[in-house]
Amino acid sequence: MFQFEAKPAGRRRAVGMLELIYYGIVRDVRKSHGNALIGLFMNVMQTIIFVAAFYFMFSILGIRGSALRGDFLLYIMTGIFLFLTHTKALSAVVGSEGPASPMMKHAPMNTAIAICSSALGSLYIQILSLFIVLFLYHVIMTPVHIEDPIGAMAMLLLSWFSGVAIGMVLLALKPWMPGAVQMITQIYSRANMIASGKMFVANTLPSFMLAMFDWNPLFHCIDQARGYTFINYNPRYSNWEYAMIVAIIFLMVGLMGEFYTRKNASVSWSARR
Repeated sequence: MFQFEAKPAGRRRAVGMLELIYYGIVRDVRKSHGNALIGLFMNVMQTIIFVAAFYFMFSILGIRGSALRGDFLLYIMTGIFLFLTHTKALSAVVGSEGPASPMMKHAPMNTAIAICSSALGSLYIQILSLFIVLFLYHVIMTPVHIEDPIGAMAMLLLSWFSGVAIGMVLLALKPWMPGAVQMITQIYSRANMIASGKMFVANTLPSFMLAMFDWNPLFHCIDQARGYTFINYNPRYSNWEYAMIVAIIFLMVGLMGEFYTRKNASVSWSARR
């Protein structure tokens, strides 16, 4: 009847949480397919199809010359990689287990572990796909040269972080308005096909068009990533600080909203989804 539960020390608790996050990442990676290699192959093929579609679209429209000087396919990849990383991170966080999920009935499990697992799982898949695609392009087509690889990778991580932050806000709203959140997620993902700026160079845009895109943190990440990738491009109308500040604000708002939602969770919410 009366039981004494000894709480583990701080270091053991941290190791236990990291272990749970690891198993959560494995579970999320295997969600798309039971075989992890096939799931990775499908993600790589999606990236290749995106790159091929934009390459042929630019070629048919005859606007390849309007891009910056350098490897044209690498120019397309910088936009596609960051766009997919941002979008997949947002979708993964929004689709993570909520406070009313049956998974939360297991004692060590909590929403923080579920969110971290989903976010890190999407990042793992995207980075692995990125290296595979770049390796194949380097071996089959032409050697890949990135002027500042560390800066370009930092922009990829910033695009992932901003996707996680925006996804946190939508995740906090999801139990209260599941239908609206699903629609907002789809609209935002579709709008970023154009609003992310992956199809054009910010330096070439007139001021009235620039105002239509500079609200988007992903737009700044992609433009800055191209500045780190190509030696001949110096972004003048974007900065990574804006994307970082917006992401931190959204993350704080999302964490507060998720805390409030978790405290008011109800099992009946699962029936409304």
